Amino acid sequence: MHLASQAPTVGIVIPAYNEEDTIRACVLAALDQTVPADEIIVVDNKSTDMTAEILRELAEEFPHAPLIVLQQNEAQGITPARNMGFDAVTSDVIGRIDSDSVLEPNWVEETKKVFLDEDVHAATGPVIYYDMPLRRYMARADDSARRAISKLVKQYQFLFGTNMALRRHVWESVRSEICLDADREMFEDIDLSVHIVDEGFKIVYAPTMVAGMSSRRADDSPSDFLAYVRRFDKTYDHHGLTQAALRIPQWAYLGIYPVAKSLRWTMQLRESLKR
Repeated sequence: MHLASQAPTVGIVIPAYNEEDTIRACVLAALDQTVPADEIIVVDNKSTDMTAEILRELAEEFPHAPLIVLQQNEAQGITPARNMGFDAVTSDVIGRIDSDSVLEPNWVEETKKVFLDEDVHAATGPVIYYDMPLRRYMARADDSARRAISKLVKQYQFLFGTNMALRRHVWESVRSEICLDADREMFEDIDLSVHIVDEGFKIVYAPTMVAGMSSRRADDSPSDFLAYVRRFDKTYDHHGLTQAALRIPQWAYLGIYPVAKSLRWTMQLRESLKR
């Protein structure tokens, strides 16, 4: 382990498309940190709802915050939106979350600690499903699953787009190699992970980097969810990777889907009965 003499600066990138219901909470959580982020860059990707207006209101509400709102109007998709945000970061470390993520208050502080180790080039952390019952139990289960996957997958550790960070120089090294259409048929975060590992960089699992995320994917129909999960295979097949352990996240998602769907149905039923 090689420790840096001082903590790195951290910028947070948030790609957003039609997230009027979640973007305010997402940005507020990124602002309300025990150690402030050095940059918070939200990339509005051709939203047609109130997302852009809410972002303008947040910028006016927090004029002294390091909040930057960019418009990515050339192409639709999380990959071009993410790329614009990553390219705009000037901090040492680029954090990446989704527009429905709600960071734990110490996320920036813990991320800085993780990257004190100069041997760490990228990191991903666990999540708490904030709109599910049994949240803390589900968080422990998520952490346990990610720890197990990290041990089983020897080489191609993966970054989870909802909660990840990488050094800016790593991004600059792989920027020209990533698949620009990855989010159409593949997982753009796993595609990025593969390119990072192929360039010889180290990805770690960091259990102290905790983010909240929505479980709304469980509302998908079984066929839609299966198509979503099959993106794991499409991503690894595209890169010619055949290691069986790489399929473990896919199996885990398929296993948790009926549980998550049942829990969300129960929660939604209870809420409807209260009205």
